[in-house]
Amino acid sequence: MFIEQLKKYNLSLGLYLVLPLSFIGLMIWNYISSLNVDTNEIMHQTINTIGVNGTFIALILPLSLGLFLVWFWTKFLQNISIRELTTSRKKVDWKRIFFSFFLWGSITSLMIVGAYYAEPDNFVWNFNSEKFYVFLVLAILLIPLQTSFEEYLFRGHIMQGLGLATNSRLIPLLVSSFLFGIMHAANPEVDKVGWIIMVYYIGTGLFLGIITLMDEGLELALGFHAANNLVSALLVTADWTAFQTHSIFKDVSDPSTGFEIVLPVFIIFPILLFIFSKVYKWNNWKQRLTGQLLEINDTTL
Repeated sequence: MFIEQLKKYNLSLGLYLVLPLSFIGLMIWNYISSLNVDTNEIMHQTINTIGVNGTFIALILPLSLGLFLVWFWTKFLQNISIRELTTSRKKVDWKRIFFSFFLWGSITSLMIVGAYYAEPDNFVWNFNSEKFYVFLVLAILLIPLQTSFEEYLFRGHIMQGLGLATNSRLIPLLVSSFLFGIMHAANPEVDKVGWIIMVYYIGTGLFLGIITLMDEGLELALGFHAANNLVSALLVTADWTAFQTHSIFKDVSDPSTGFEIVLPVFIIFPILLFIFSKVYKWNNWKQRLTGQLLEINDTTL
């Protein structure tokens, strides 16, 4: 039981506020700073100054290092093991992480390649072997750290803390999903596409929260999130995205606010939930997602 297992500790709920409030404060400052500013133009100026890889490192390194801050906070200030922040199982299930990673990585790859062959005029060949392989190393090193930071903060630290504070599963699911979506408010994609893209960001957060609660651990969410960012960054880039990379393809089309948002949130994610539920034999959806926390000796889940 991912949240309930922490009931055995005499935890200070105040310690659960520091990291989220600090991070939210930074995001608000970042958003306010971006008002009335052409974030795409700033991105291009930064790339012209320090290069594509330099800009990528500048954007992702603080979030990557944030993972170690969350781990340090959990381990040494809250006296909770990293394993308990990760899963309710006796040990972290790496098979779950890799299954989720390769499942979503394969689907993402097929979608991008399919889009290329369906509308080739929307893409240009961007592959440069020397630049790509340098970026490949950087991406493999940093992107899993960045995505893991977000999972440990939102689906781990925040979800567990809110669950203990409210004795609820639904409240942490909804709040963490909303905060995860709003975290992306300063992304260049919002300027380009509009606030409708929050449907995708919040919907993705909701999907990740559901698989965390249903599976009683972060493993599936960790694998999915790493695959989502890593595969996308390696295969395709665009001038209006947060990550502009030495990828294989470059999308030169105007972004759409329709099908690209609807397809994953309302079609693909439900299919993935069905696949995961069959593979891992999930049951009792109502209790796992909306019920109150159970006592730690309750085995009804």
